[in-house]
Amino acid sequence: MHGSQTKNIFHIADSLPLPEEFSEQLYSAGGVLIERIISHGHRSPKGFWFDQEKDEWVVLLQGDAELLYADGRGARLAKGDWLLIPAHTKHRVERTSVNPPCIWLTVHVHHEATK
Repeated sequence: MHGSQTKNIFHIADSLPLPEEFSEQLYSAGGVLIERIISHGHRSPKGFWFDQEKDEWVVLLQGDAELLYADGRGARLAKGDWLLIPAHTKHRVERTSVNPPCIWLTVHVHHEATK
């Protein structure tokens, strides 16, 4: 993204309810990807697990949500909670709030293999 146009992380352009989870790439360079995600009662499809190539640092800016890891651990997140999900840690979104919708900020970081 070029320029200096100001945007607001809490602005939800689409009318609710959202038919699908909304994801917006805010920045990408040098192995780093920053996204804003809006969830409105969305959850991962049954049997689906994220298995990402990059570490993911995530903060929940609004709402509340629950994540589940393939090893059975869970995480409940409220407004302001953050966590780091290491690369290839299988996880899924079990629940996201509707009122208010969840607003996530995620930072994905790829670490180059060192020899």
